[in-house]
This record gives sequence, structure tokens and C-alpha cells, in this order.
Amino acid sequence: MLKKITLIFTACFFAVAVNAAPLSYNLKAEKIAENTWIFQGVLEDFSNKNGGNIVNTAFIVTEEGVVVIDTGPSVRYGKAMRKAIEEITDKPIKVVYNTHHHPDHFLGNQAFSDVDIQALPETGKQIAIHGDAFATNLYQMVGDWMRSTEVFLPSNPVKGDELKLGTHNLKLMGYTGHTGSDLVILDQKTGVLFASDMVFYQRALTTPHTPGLNVWLDEIDNLRSIKYSLVVPGHGPLVTDASAFDQMSSYLSWLDQVLTESAKAGLSMTEVMKLPIKDEFKNVALNRREFARTVVHLYPKYEEKYF
Repeated sequence: MLKKITLIFTACFFAVAVNAAPLSYNLKAEKIAENTWIFQGVLEDFSNKNGGNIVNTAFIVTEEGVVVIDTGPSVRYGKAMRKAIEEITDKPIKVVYNTHHHPDHFLGNQAFSDVDIQALPETGKQIAIHGDAFATNLYQMVGDWMRSTEVFLPSNPVKGDELKLGTHNLKLMGYTGHTGSDLVILDQKTGVLFASDMVFYQRALTTPHTPGLNVWLDEIDNLRSIKYSLVVPGHGPLVTDASAFDQMSSYLSWLDQVLTESAKAGLSMTEVMKLPIKDEFKNVALNRREFARTVVHLYPKYEEKYF
């Protein structure tokens, strides 16, 4: 009997210890080019297991200070990111860019509250409008990883279309395909293109705020024409060639075709969700889940067009 009680106590002790274990992102900066590092997220959806660490964030260490690109999904992530940056350099952080208003790209802002945080004007407006709802949703999906996270708005709009710090000249480009307000950054010194969520690679793209698949498709063609050495997608592995743009173009074209043909055939939303995924995309992470979400987001507009 005593042995049984001891076993129960031991099991309870370890259960409490596991539940009480500190949550840590264990962020490790990966150097991808001269003076340039990223933190690469997993190809998953938000969950309590990953703490929302599904996004690629980055920083550039210039002679005059550090440029941070996106701050992650929580204040805990932002603090871990800042600590990892401090392990690389003692230079001050000069500016933070929020590339768009989706929560995994700006909810770490609190950790950079003493820094100039910039975003495109429309992005700032959308964070102000939707930020609290996004944070609440993430609290529900990832739990305690979000503890103490609050919306901290960008402090300024993006200033001009270029930023020169030391020998790094950053080209700041506004697009609309993903959310209606999407910042893409090209470091003209290294050729690294921070495409943000204008580009997903090997992870199915999200569509809740796109102004239209055709708009996004046209802008992918524009991005493809930029002279770059390395592409950092918002989600997915880095590439040195056009494979990420090829996959985006093919996927966007396929989505548009499926939704168009389905609307013309009078299919219900439920019927469209059950349609097969094209073989080309069967190895793309979350293909079925994001296809279903896209149907919910966009199919009503296609139905309106043909009926």
C-alpha cells in the first residue's frame, strides 16, 4: 500500500513539475548573410505546443545599429528575440518594422517598446482595429505562452522608401496581395529579400485579408523581377532561386481556378471544401486546412460574381 501511495505521489509530483516548467522559445539566431540573422518558425498552425512560433523573423546588424523585422507572436517571444540579438551584438536597436497586421508579426512589440517601431500607415490602422481580437484569439490557441501580452501599436509610419544605416541600404516596398498592406524589405548590400507573408513556401498560404488572388498573383510576378540573392518567406524555408515564387504563382492560380469553376458549377461551400488538393501541393504543410479556410474566406465572393 505504501509503495502504491509513493508511486501516486511521485506521478503527481512530476505532473506538477511538467506543468510548472517555464515556457521558453529557445530562440537561436541563424546567420544567413553578412550581418544578417533569422529566427525560423515551424511549418505548423498556432498551438500550445509551439507557442505560436510559426513565423520567420529577422534582424540586420549595421554599423549604426540594428534593424529588426517583425517581433513574433507574444511578448515572451519578443523578449527572447531581443535577448538573442544581444548575444550577437551590443549595438542599439535603431528601428523595428512590422511587415503587416497579422498577430504573429507584431504581438512581440512590447519587448521593443523603447524603440522606434514602424509600419505602413494602413498596417498601423489595422493593428489598432484588429489587434485586441487577434491577441484574444491567440490566447485561446496557445495559452500561457501569451501571458502578459498586450497590443503595442507601431509608433510611426514607415518613413520613405529607403533606409540607409551604415553600409546597408534597405529598400522599403509596399504591396497589398496578402493583407492589403504588406511591407517587403530588400537589403541592397546583401541581396536578401525579406518577403514577409507575401511569400509562403512549403506551407499553405493564408487568405483572410487578401484583396484578391489575382492581385496577389500580379504582385508575385513583380517580386520575382527583383534582383535578389536570397528570399526569406514569412513562413517556410529560405530559397536562393525562384522556387518560392513559382510555388506561390502556381498555388494562387490553382485556387482561383478551383473557386471559379466551383462557383460556375453551383457547388456549395461544403462541396468545394471536399475537392481534392492538386498533387503538386500535397506535400505543402497544412494544405487541407488552409484550403478549407480559403473557401470560407473567399468563396462567397466567387458565388456573387457568377450568380
